[in-house]
Amino acid sequence: QVQVVESGGGLVQAGGSLRLSCAASGRTSRHNATAWFRQAPGKDRELVAAINWSGVSTYYADSVKGRFTISRDSAKNTVYLQMNSLKPEDTGVYYCGTTTRVVITTTRGGYEYWGQGTQVTVSS
Repeated sequence: QVQVVESGGGLVQAGGSLRLSCAASGRTSRHNATAWFRQAPGKDRELVAAINWSGVSTYYADSVKGRFTISRDSAKNTVYLQMNSLKPEDTGVYYCGTTTRVVITTTRGGYEYWGQGTQVTVSS
């Protein structure tokens, strides 16, 4: 089994920054793709960013391109999401999902292991 724990959420003013962390432990491998999804109240969970096992390949939703950066430290089994120039519409619960596959998938069902989520609130 794999355990996933997110951290780093909080309340920030528009234009501010936050860095989220996603730490995986248990029966995990360094060779796994990982993604950040978010869910706003009353909306579906949507993909924000994803990274492949090596960190060479990344994916970003159009709404966050140029503002968010996903990265990984494989030695620590941790994936980060640096969020800059935050907007009120970035508000939501951010979830980290990881998979035993090495390549990125853009669907929620492509990730088998999930954390409990971390709340991000951006005030205007």
